[in-house]
Amino acid sequence: MNFRSRLFQESRPTLLLALPLIAGQLSYMLTALADTIMIGRLGVTPLAAATFANSLLYLPLMFCIGLTVAVSIQVSQARGANKPAQARSALRHGLVLAAAIGLVTVAGAACVVPLLPFFQQPPEVAAAAPGYFMLVAVSFIPAMGTMAFKNHADAMNRPWIPLFILLGGVAANVLFNWLLIYGHWGFPAWGLEGAGVATLLARALTLLGLALWYRQDEGLRSWTPERWVQRPDWRELRKLWSLGWPTSLQLLAEVSAFVMATLIIGTLGANALAAHQVAITCAATIYMVPVGLSQAITVRIGESYGAGRFQSLRPILAGGWTMGGLFTCFSATAFLLLNHAIAGLFIEDPDALALAASLLIVAALFQFSDAMQIISVGALRGLGEVRRPAWLSFIACWFISIPSGWVLAYPLGYGVIGVWWGFTLGLCMMALTFGILAWLRTSPALPRPPYLPTEPLSTPEPAA
Repeated sequence: MNFRSRLFQESRPTLLLALPLIAGQLSYMLTALADTIMIGRLGVTPLAAATFANSLLYLPLMFCIGLTVAVSIQVSQARGANKPAQARSALRHGLVLAAAIGLVTVAGAACVVPLLPFFQQPPEVAAAAPGYFMLVAVSFIPAMGTMAFKNHADAMNRPWIPLFILLGGVAANVLFNWLLIYGHWGFPAWGLEGAGVATLLARALTLLGLALWYRQDEGLRSWTPERWVQRPDWRELRKLWSLGWPTSLQLLAEVSAFVMATLIIGTLGANALAAHQVAITCAATIYMVPVGLSQAITVRIGESYGAGRFQSLRPILAGGWTMGGLFTCFSATAFLLLNHAIAGLFIEDPDALALAASLLIVAALFQFSDAMQIISVGALRGLGEVRRPAWLSFIACWFISIPSGWVLAYPLGYGVIGVWWGFTLGLCMMALTFGILAWLRTSPALPRPPYLPTEPLSTPEPAA
């Protein structure tokens, strides 16, 4: 079978798996989208305060996402090698790591609250942020447990039920927002803090829904822990950590750079920060499509890798690039032609709206590089190749994006648009280097990366 025939053959199952994963990723963004729209109706200051608080919390969020990606890597390769014990261990220890990071996040957020005025944001923004900031920090505990469950289910090619549970959480968040931000049906009108309470309640309900499904689903029984509560195996935790921390480092490099950009933009005024929030929410929503596609490629390459089907690796990668490129052609055109209409859905202030519309034009141009780099990273993760992408991301973000963005924003006078052009340059570098690395690592003629799920569990899991 030639390469083109294999590409079409491998693209169909990738797309079928990607569809619910994309929808699941969009459900995460729908929560942010709903919050942005509903908080934006309160005014520029509450929206800027929410942007400021969420930017600080992105760092622990991305760290835990990186760790739980290790669950997906281990489970997909274990499924390809038909090793249920490895998958059970990955989920149970992934939940342990997620809970630990969630608790550390809450403690860290409590320490940061007194320091919020020192981030040189507008005084009214810093004053409005603390209550919302702490509520969203507490909501990370259920959110991170949800990530571990979902990555396990995705790697088991069981994404549909988790998708519906996540969508139910989005609907609950919108309802709680409506009740608690504006005070409908006799509930108190808590404004920005009401949005924080809504996020906490919705995330807790989502985790509860996933846990109940796992207890009832017969198809997952042999692949999930027989005992959920038992002493963790430190060797298994270290194995997950060794796979997860480079991915966490990569995500932290990208997100910390965006946080730094947000802090830089915040010094330009509330309108600049609100416009940035609108544009980044739109761009991040579109970005969830290649992210879901990347997750599907991680699972498919991990499963093929675990099963020893090395001839399928490059066609899976090339199919992902093709699908990602076609989608970004459509999404970029929509941003170019409808930028003012899209920005008008979020904000009414004419100056902030015009600025947000300009940022959407830049977002239209960097979408292709963004999609290509995350799809390539998904392929590398499926192979267990996680360290080099982490360091390359760090270099691109902190030695290209941030310096060039600052130069364009201040010395050259382009303001917030200059910061966004700096990130475009960094994303182009990441797309090129990750693409070359992924193409080389998927060659069936090259030695395989050192990690394969062939080792038995160091200690057998006790029977229920």
